[in-house]
Amino acid sequence: MAKVKAKSGLAKANKVLFFIFLALLIATVVIIIFSKPKVAEVPADAAGAATEDVAKIDEFVAGTYGGKDFQSVDDVVKYYVEVFDYNKTLTANYKENGETKTYYKLLGDENLSVENLLIEGKSNSMINNLVPGILGGIFKGNVKGLPPSDNRDPNLDTRDDGKIDERHSHLTADDVLAANVKDNGDGTITIQIQPKAVILSMPDADAQGRFFNVLGDISGTVESISVLSFASGTIDENFVVNYQGGVGTIKIDTKTNEVIEADYEMDVHIDVKHANVAVIKDKNASLDIIYTNHFPASDDYLKEMKGITR
Repeated sequence: MAKVKAKSGLAKANKVLFFIFLALLIATVVIIIFSKPKVAEVPADAAGAATEDVAKIDEFVAGTYGGKDFQSVDDVVKYYVEVFDYNKTLTANYKENGETKTYYKLLGDENLSVENLLIEGKSNSMINNLVPGILGGIFKGNVKGLPPSDNRDPNLDTRDDGKIDERHSHLTADDVLAANVKDNGDGTITIQIQPKAVILSMPDADAQGRFFNVLGDISGTVESISVLSFASGTIDENFVVNYQGGVGTIKIDTKTNEVIEADYEMDVHIDVKHANVAVIKDKNASLDIIYTNHFPASDDYLKEMKGITR
């Protein structure tokens, strides 16, 4: 397999994504060389292609929810930021492989899946069957705080050599495409937030990066894949990473401002054009990355992934 040189400072998820992508491309080459499998055309509206940035969640309705007054989407975002910052002040003691550690009280899991893998707009069942095995061998979930987050230890939850403090949310109302609030009738509310679409999102630098654990700058990693080149055009033209449609759903106890449960789904669509990979010349490919975080992580997950017990 070709060597991939990783740029220093690249996020772990970034590296994982491109090891997956490279492995899938090489699998494609092998299949083409040794067989001629049947392929299925995928309709354009089902191929995961980027579309107009539209809300996937219900519209906001002004009112009082769980004793909190929300008159605008701005109010929802301000309250979310307040809740986020407060929850990242809460810590708890854990045992990690027998050693006492102080981490965030609220820890979450992570999962990544690849969907709608297409070569020249076509789905190949043999390649699709390889995806779970490739993912299972490369992606290992970690334990983190509320996203964006780079760590479970509050003292280490920073980026850019400490320049970005992930213990505070920097989300603004201008970052949000849609938001809503639901009163659960038990002293809790559920907030949903859908950030605006972004091409090539950067951590804490744009709408997606201030809400999700985004992949960051990928151009250097793409350039370092020795078996990959482009028949024409630049990397920016031929390797488009579109963050669009992801939603966070957060359940909050309004008396304490503690997050009871939360689910974040980040949706990423990648289009590759004019790609040369070994015997494949000037081909187009696309795939969808679905990255999720669930809070709180289960006891089994903590134990299995990092040897952590509550």
